Parts: sequence; structure tokens; C-alpha cells
Amino acid sequence: MMVRVWDAPTRLFHWALALCFIGLLVTSQVGGGAMVWHFRFGYGVLTLLLFRVFWGLLGGHWSRFSTFVVGPIAIWRYLHGQGKAHDGVGHNPLGALSVLAMLVFLGLQVGTGLMSDDEIATAGPLTQFVSSSWVNNATYYHKDIGKFILLGLVVLHLTAIGLYFFRKRENLVKAMITGDKSLDFAAPSARDALPERRRAGLIFLLCLALVSGAVIGIGG
Repeated sequence: MMVRVWDAPTRLFHWALALCFIGLLVTSQVGGGAMVWHFRFGYGVLTLLLFRVFWGLLGGHWSRFSTFVVGPIAIWRYLHGQGKAHDGVGHNPLGALSVLAMLVFLGLQVGTGLMSDDEIATAGPLTQFVSSSWVNNATYYHKDIGKFILLGLVVLHLTAIGLYFFRKRENLVKAMITGDKSLDFAAPSARDALPERRRAGLIFLLCLALVSGAVIGIGG
């Protein structure tokens, strides 16, 4: 049976985040005038992360944290082939860890970026509010630690997608484009009608307003 797993807001979040990540990576290597766009992509990531937190509470069935964030016992059972049938519909227990790690480390990367200073021409808008030691530590983490952690998580994510495709013949990319998965057992479909999409749009606009207001307020 065909089941709607990923609602449109979740799919748009995923691809928008991927584009922003690529933009951040490219602009960080170019430097110079591109740093203006680096900050813009960073604000975009912050807006998307804030949206995902709200949508993880209010979104479609399989996008909610309550459906995929599990404890160590459930992870242990999944690793030993004793998981539930529904474990693989959305994010499986291991995939959930990857998602949470990505959200946390992206948040850390954005946060440290706002407090970083390249001591040349670019400084984050929060540098004026924290001590020099905070700025130095944030800059070090942002440039020499956080970036490589995120790159490692992306490689892990792409590797998992490849393994699912070649070993299990499951196209995760297609599911994140269409939103649907073909299952051989009954599973609830995520609501993905106009009312849900309108609600997601309002939540995103709220997140955008919060981030924009904060940026304008601190003169970023």
C-alpha cells in the first residue's frame, strides 16, 4: 500500500536545508564579499531549524519527534533485528539519531558563527555581547571543529542512502521528493492537505519574523 510519509513542509524543509548547507560551504571557502551571503545562508538555516522544532511537535505523523525519537532499549532491539514493523516507515531508530545530531550540530554551527570573528573584515553580530574568550572559542569551533563534524554527518547520511538503495532496494531520495512510500503492511499516512500546509506556512513566517527581528535588533 502507498503511504504518505513525508508531508510537503517536511520535504521543503529538507531540500531548503540542503541548499543552505551547500551555500554555507561554498561561501565559507570563497570568503571576501561572499561572507555577506554566508551570513544570509546562516540566518536561513536558523529559521529552518526553528521551524523544524515547531514542526516536530505539530507536523505530519511521521515528522513528529514523538514518532521517531526513541530510547536506548528500542535502538538496541532495532540493531538486533527485534524492532517493530513501523520502525522503518519514517526515520528508523538509527536514522533518528542522525537527524537529531544534524539538528544539534547545525544549531551549534550557527550559534558559534554568530559569535565568530575572522579578525580581518567579518564578525558575527553577537561578538559585541560576549567576551573575547567566547569569541575565540566560538571561532575555533566554527572553523576547525563544527564544520568537519557536519561534513562527517553529511557523508554518513549519503552513505546510508546509498546502502538503502543498493542493499535494500529502497529509494529514500524518491520518498523525500514525492513524500510517499510503498509498504507491505498497514501504516498511518501523514496529513498533507491544504490546512496542514497553511499551518506550516504560518509557522515558517513566524520563525522568519523571529529570526529577522532578532537580526535587525542586534544590528546583524
